[in-house]
Amino acid sequence: MSHIRVAPELHLILDPTTGVIAEEKDDVVEYSLDAVKTQLDELDLIVTDMMNQLEPNAKLLNMFPGREKASYNAGIVTNAFYGAVIGFIVTFLLLIMKKLGGI
Repeated sequence: MSHIRVAPELHLILDPTTGVIAEEKDDVVEYSLDAVKTQLDELDLIVTDMMNQLEPNAKLLNMFPGREKASYNAGIVTNAFYGAVIGFIVTFLLLIMKKLGGI
C-alpha cells in the first residue's frame, strides 16, 4: 500500500488510490503488498497460458509472432502420420492373410 507524505511535519499522508488525505498514526501497521501483487500478476499470466494450451488456436505465452496455429497444424500432421502407419500395417496384414489363403 503506497502513500505520499503530504506534510511530514504534520504527519499527513495521501492515499493515491482513493485520494484521501489522512493522519499518519504510529499504532497502525502498514505493509506494502506491491511485491505480492507483482507475483500474482505473473502467476495469472502463467495460469492463462496453461488454459490456452488446451485450445489449439490460442496464442501461448512464449510463442513467436505468427505461430498461433502451430499446435493445430502439428496435430494434423501427427494424425496423418499415425493414420498412414496404421493403414500400412493393416494393408500388410491383409496381404499376408490373402497370400496364406485366409481370405
